[in-house]
Amino acid sequence: MPEIVSRKILIIGISGGLAQILTRLILQNHPTWTIYGVDSRSTKSVPKLKGLKTVQMRYSRGNFENLFRDNAFDYVYHLARISHSSNIHESLNERFQLSVMGTNRILDLSLRFKIKKVIILSTFHVYGALSDNSIFLPEDSPLKASMKYPELRDVVEMDQICSTWMWKYQNQVSSVILRPCNIIGTQISNTMSNYLLSHLALRPVDYNPVFQFIHEFDMAQVLYRSIEDLPTGIYNVTTDEFVSLRDALDIIGSKGIPFPISMASIFNKILKVTNFNVPEYLIDYLKYSCLLDNSALKKQLGNDFFRFKMEESLKLLKLKS
Repeated sequence: MPEIVSRKILIIGISGGLAQILTRLILQNHPTWTIYGVDSRSTKSVPKLKGLKTVQMRYSRGNFENLFRDNAFDYVYHLARISHSSNIHESLNERFQLSVMGTNRILDLSLRFKIKKVIILSTFHVYGALSDNSIFLPEDSPLKASMKYPELRDVVEMDQICSTWMWKYQNQVSSVILRPCNIIGTQISNTMSNYLLSHLALRPVDYNPVFQFIHEFDMAQVLYRSIEDLPTGIYNVTTDEFVSLRDALDIIGSKGIPFPISMASIFNKILKVTNFNVPEYLIDYLKYSCLLDNSALKKQLGNDFFRFKMEESLKLLKLKS
């Protein structure tokens, strides 16, 4: 029987690859729904799809509020977190405006215009890669990332703002905060995917931390299922699998640059000349493991939810190179 109930969805950050995968997934399953895709970046590269309307818009402008007022959205996806460049001073103000000020505005408008559900994409980086991390970090673990690296302060503050708001208004708006592990895939461009594919990837000889990876399509499925299947709360997103850094690079086929971890920052400065280097905070993730406990997510979605095995996800990433 054809679907007759229509919904309106706002996806903030539509220019990102993950947002576009999610858009296709929603429209395939609900062809009568309408999606408005908004981004402060250009939306010219976003594919034209039936049911999708896109607009380039800064979240601080009055017409962003008009978008809420005129459309009566049912669900809002906040996927507009900026990836951290290696030059933190160049984009620090922009990231603060989007991650902190922009998030406050999105949450305020969602409350004022009675959005049914808000789904927010955070990151496992908020926990920090520290020597005293427990083996698997649950969602109530302290967010320590900003203690050492200022370039992660906006991400941690955004997560904390959303968490406080979620519990404060849980009786008025349903909210989900997702903290995924490393998302990899051919349609997204993030620091970890670029690092794994580079023949200049730093490869520690004296440390071999353990990593978790999730395929971009599995991450999009979690975002999609968040509408109906995840009650208000915070969820770590990862499969049950994990792999050492060396094994991950071997699967990808990246020899990388062997180096002692004490020389990481020096090597990184040299690599800036080649336009490839990793953010300083990521160096600690090449030293200490930061593994997530996914039991809260599995309780809602089941044990066999993910389609892609981790090794398969890593092998598929090679198609991007």
